[in-house]
Amino acid sequence: MNTQEAKVVLEAALLTAEQPLAIGDMRRLFNDEINADTLRALLDELRTDWDGRGVELVALASGWRFQSAASMRSYLERMHPEKAPKYSRAVLETLAIIAYRQPVTRGDIEEIRGVTVSSPVIKTLEERGWVEVIGHREAPGRPALFATTKAFLDDLGLRSLEELPALEDGTTVAPEFELQFSELTRSDPLADDSPVQDGALPEPATLAAADAEHSADPAPSPTDSAPTPA
Repeated sequence: MNTQEAKVVLEAALLTAEQPLAIGDMRRLFNDEINADTLRALLDELRTDWDGRGVELVALASGWRFQSAASMRSYLERMHPEKAPKYSRAVLETLAIIAYRQPVTRGDIEEIRGVTVSSPVIKTLEERGWVEVIGHREAPGRPALFATTKAFLDDLGLRSLEELPALEDGTTVAPEFELQFSELTRSDPLADDSPVQDGALPEPATLAAADAEHSADPAPSPTDSAPTPA
């Protein structure tokens, strides 16, 4: 099979896939006769072939997929005119803390936010597939450790956590994160227009408390911070 034929096969598989395809998935298309490096080169060529069109090929945390270009969003939304749903500020802040400080316990989140984290907030993030329990901390009660998922990165259009926008001044959640969060929830059926009742929110919403509290504690050893399987 020549290069052009392989690109046609990849294109067909990616266009018809319901989920992003990992390199391993795509190698099975060719009975592992094409190695990972060659596949990545073909994908880069395919991405260039589609550059400037209404659909683009992107690399995400869980694999590669075709998606509509951002410039097409305003036009496509006209086909399904709906009121953009919203998550509460409590959900946004909780997600931001988990994303930037993971793995964290519910107690860690409450210390940073300064208010009790209600169960619906965590449940909302888990049901959306953005947050999951990856283990338990070796502490009294063995509290669950929360971290973000690959689905969270996929929905934000990111390949890794390193691509998250940096905290402003090392403390404040970057406006880019809030914008990305707002965009990815525009068509989310789990979003709710009604704020989750979660106590008084700090104003302005920052992660300054996190830096102040964590800087006072010695850095945990790898064994202390490593998740313990449930």
